[in-house]
Amino acid sequence: MTIEQLMERVGSTQTGRIIEYVKDGLNELNSESETHTAVATISIENGKRFYNLPNQSVRILDVRCKDHNNQDGLYESIPRMAYEPATEDSDGF
Repeated sequence: MTIEQLMERVGSTQTGRIIEYVKDGLNELNSESETHTAVATISIENGKRFYNLPNQSVRILDVRCKDHNNQDGLYESIPRMAYEPATEDSDGF
């Protein structure tokens, strides 16, 4: 659909205003859905605590690990902590 067709449908003659409405709508759609996402897999090593993240990472949406409590070995999300942990870390971090 072109701007002209949109203007005819809404009955407006103000091209600039309609273009701004379209831009606002596209920005709102973009803020509600994630674009340009990629999946990275890091193998967990025994005794290793800290892992390097890919350099192109901007934001982490979800961290999953294989749940050892279920028989199917399904991947489940690890919940995010919003506050400091209640127990002190043995490594001092």
